[in-house]
Amino acid sequence: MLELSNLYSFYGSSAVLQGVDLEVGQAEVVSILGRNGVGKTTLLKTIMGLTDKTDGSIVFEGDDLVVKKTYQRAKCGIAYIPQGREIIPKFTVLENLVMGTYPREDGKRDIPQFIYDLFPVLWEMKDRKGGDLSGGQQQQLAIGRALAMSPKILLLDEPTEGIQPNIVEQIEGAILRLNEEFKLAIMLVEQNVEFARRASKKFYLFDKGRAVASGEIDNLTDSLVSEHMAV
Repeated sequence: MLELSNLYSFYGSSAVLQGVDLEVGQAEVVSILGRNGVGKTTLLKTIMGLTDKTDGSIVFEGDDLVVKKTYQRAKCGIAYIPQGREIIPKFTVLENLVMGTYPREDGKRDIPQFIYDLFPVLWEMKDRKGGDLSGGQQQQLAIGRALAMSPKILLLDEPTEGIQPNIVEQIEGAILRLNEEFKLAIMLVEQNVEFARRASKKFYLFDKGRAVASGEIDNLTDSLVSEHMAV
């Protein structure tokens, strides 16, 4: 579904990603792991065309993404939920969700009911300003906004970071449900190794801009975690 080959990505003249090969199959959850600053966020931004320059190949369902602008990549069915959430604070919850519908090919602006089923708080607070929500509620809104575009794959950057434990459980449960029930492919940047093990089929472990280990999630050993993730 998504295939990266010998991918380099630059900020200015500095290559942050170096020779990355990576694949995400249909309906797979793939976790991207590693310490802070090793290129995980840059990987997602590169897929969306948000870095200064790339070399190598990014192919999504047979389309060459390197030649496409960011909005064109979204229209292909790729939804990106950044680490900072980036909801629009002066827009209501409903207005934020409607913003997510704009890449849809059918042109419709209705919000799919399953989003409210996943995150009931979004219905309860649909008329409240996004900036008035808690961090966990904003994260639910960011995911809901991405789902409103009817994506084929979600790129999630540390969706549970800094969020209260009860909402972490809701978000983790929603991610599992989206994959299991809706067969949505997910690329998950995550520091929570145990959640990555529960949710993922495959993993890629990053260090210094390279994937230094990868494979089936059962091969994510404690020794690999200790070597490449321990602070």
